[in-house]
Amino acid sequence: MSVFTTVSEADLKQFLSRYDQGELVSYEGISEGIENTNYFVTTTGGRFVLTVFEYFTPYELPWFLELMHHLVTHGVPGAAPIFDKFDCFQSPLCGKPAALVQRLEGKPCMTPNQHQCESIGRALAQVHVATQSYTEQRENTRGMAWMEQTAAQVMPKLSPDDNILLMQEIKFQKEEAGRESLPQGVTHADLFRDNALFVGDELNGVIDYYFACNDAYMYDLAVVLNDWCRNDEDHSLDLELARAVARAYIARREITDQELAALPAMLRAGALRFWLSRLNDLHNPRPGEMTYSKDPNVFRDLLMHHIEQPFSL
Repeated sequence: MSVFTTVSEADLKQFLSRYDQGELVSYEGISEGIENTNYFVTTTGGRFVLTVFEYFTPYELPWFLELMHHLVTHGVPGAAPIFDKFDCFQSPLCGKPAALVQRLEGKPCMTPNQHQCESIGRALAQVHVATQSYTEQRENTRGMAWMEQTAAQVMPKLSPDDNILLMQEIKFQKEEAGRESLPQGVTHADLFRDNALFVGDELNGVIDYYFACNDAYMYDLAVVLNDWCRNDEDHSLDLELARAVARAYIARREITDQELAALPAMLRAGALRFWLSRLNDLHNPRPGEMTYSKDPNVFRDLLMHHIEQPFSL
C-alpha cells in the first residue's frame, strides 16, 4: 500500500463530494505495500481507506469491489466498499479510478500464534465457500505466463545458483505440479499477515483482495501457509502452525485426496510466485512518494526448504 499518486487536499475534497460521508477531517498516506496508492481518510461520517488504482481500469475494478461486497454480505469478516451517490463503488481521482472502503478496527499480527493461525485458516475456507455463488471469473495475472516473463527479466541480475533454481522450479511447475486439474474457485491469492486485521487474538477482517482471481484452492491455502507459518529465522515452515492452519481450513471446507497430495507442489508454487514478485520489485522499482521493497531471499530460502523437505499433514 504505497503512495505512487500524490492526492492533494483539494483533489480529495472533490472526490469526497461524490459520497454521503461528511466533510474531510484528515488524511495520510500508507507506506506499506507495492501495488496501489492508499490513504487513511477520516471524515465527519467515519474512517475509511482510500485506494487509487495504479493499474486497474474502471472496467476491471467492479470484479474486485463487487467481490468484497459479496463476501461481507455472506458473513466473511472484511471491509465493505462504500457506494457513492450514484450507486457506484468507484469514482475518478487524479485521472485514475479510486474506491473508498470501510476502515476496520485492528492491526496485522506479524508474529501470529496458533489461535490466530487457526482463525486465518477458517477465514480462508469461508472465502472459498462463500464465493462458490460468485459466478464472475478472473484469470490469475500472476500465473505461469507472468512467472516466465518476470523470470526472464530478473535472471540477468541473479547468481548462477539462483538462476538454476529458478529455471528448474518453473519447469517443475509447468510439467509436474498439476495445478490446473485441482478444484478451482475464487482465491484471495495474497492473504499475507498484513492483509488481516486482529483485535487482540480475534480476527476482525480480511482485506486487500486486489490480487484475487480464479485459481486452485490449494494454491491459496499454500500462500497462507507460506507466510503465516514461516519461521522468520531460517525461513522454513513451522510444521505445527502449518498443520493447525490446514486443520482449521479443512473443518470449514472438505478437501479431496488429490488436493492433499498436491499441497507440497502448491507450497512450492506460492514460494516461487512471491520470490519472483519480490525480485521484480527490487530490480525494477517504480517511482513513488513512499515505497519500499521486501527481501526476495525469504521466499527463495522457503522454496529450497519445500524442495528438500516436502510438507505433509
